[in-house]
Amino acid sequence: MFFSAMAAYAFSRLTWRWRDVTFTVFLSALMVPGIFTAIPNFVLMKDLGLLNSFPGLILPTFFMTPFAIFFLRQFFLGIPKEIDEAARIDGAGPFRVFFKVIVPMSSAPITTLSVLTFITAWNEYFWPLLVGQADNVRVLTVALGIFRSQTPQGSPDWSAMMAATLVAALPIMVLFTVLGKKIVNSIGFTGIK
Repeated sequence: MFFSAMAAYAFSRLTWRWRDVTFTVFLSALMVPGIFTAIPNFVLMKDLGLLNSFPGLILPTFFMTPFAIFFLRQFFLGIPKEIDEAARIDGAGPFRVFFKVIVPMSSAPITTLSVLTFITAWNEYFWPLLVGQADNVRVLTVALGIFRSQTPQGSPDWSAMMAATLVAALPIMVLFTVLGKKIVNSIGFTGIK
């Protein structure tokens, strides 16, 4: 979230040469399905020696994602520029404007995006299956798939499978219980100017 918010701030509030062209090229990454980048990312993780490790699982989406930058940029564009100008008149530089003005005003969308990013990472199946073959780095979604396929009987043990699925869904339910009101408020106030 940190790097995505900083990139969104640079694309929305700072003026620099080729900003819109760079954003358009960067945004085109949203049109590339993740399956097309899986093999190059896998080869990169293999060359870096990060297979079967937590950094190998995290690194491809660690710094930022195009959706997060697009989402935050659109919100930052809705904040009046006069607020930035007032902070600059008071002597604040770009970093101080970002950390003291923009981020506090954007707590609801940042929270919403954090929850969406967490859910996406929690439910990820293909990349952890591809990179994390060892038992010590296997994530819960992959473990559920392996548990289902390694049942000694002909059919899976459905009671154990449902219990494991509840354990897998529990963090998401707790997250929505705690932050649900903030997410609804964020969605509710996005259209109000």
